[in-house]
Amino acid sequence: MQTSLETPEPQEKRPLSLATVAIAAVAVLAVGGSIWFLLAPMPGQNALQPTATVNLRMQPAEQEYTKRIQIGNIALSRAENFLHQEVTLISGEVFNSGAESVSGLRLTADFSDSMNQVVLRESRAVLGSPEVPLAPGERRAFEISFEHVPSSWNMEQPAIRVSYLQLPSHK
Repeated sequence: MQTSLETPEPQEKRPLSLATVAIAAVAVLAVGGSIWFLLAPMPGQNALQPTATVNLRMQPAEQEYTKRIQIGNIALSRAENFLHQEVTLISGEVFNSGAESVSGLRLTADFSDSMNQVVLRESRAVLGSPEVPLAPGERRAFEISFEHVPSSWNMEQPAIRVSYLQLPSHK
């Protein structure tokens, strides 16, 4: 019988079998493939689009034209995605009251806390992917989803504004 002060007898090392190596390789590939699938962007989707706020420059005429874009019929809702996570949805309409088509449009939503401090600011393109121009006088519905809204959000409608637009004549 072995006591706690005695060293154990060396055990005979068996070589790894081919089946063990194959199973380990398949497991590593499955884990790697799963991680890639979860983190890789969908085809045609910009990898930074969902979470990054893009700082795009507008020409002075485009900055002035932002006043002609009206945002209305805003509605908030909550839903559950396929991973059983709660998602906050903002739906609404954009209306081009100007005389030019808009070839690119991004809206920024500012979520605030109870002290009116911004706890989340995100910008999203709302004219589709690829973007379909918004003609003069046209009204178009949009929906933006947010997966990770901080718990400090005051649950009030976020401030939504035009943060970027592009006019075809100014490309």
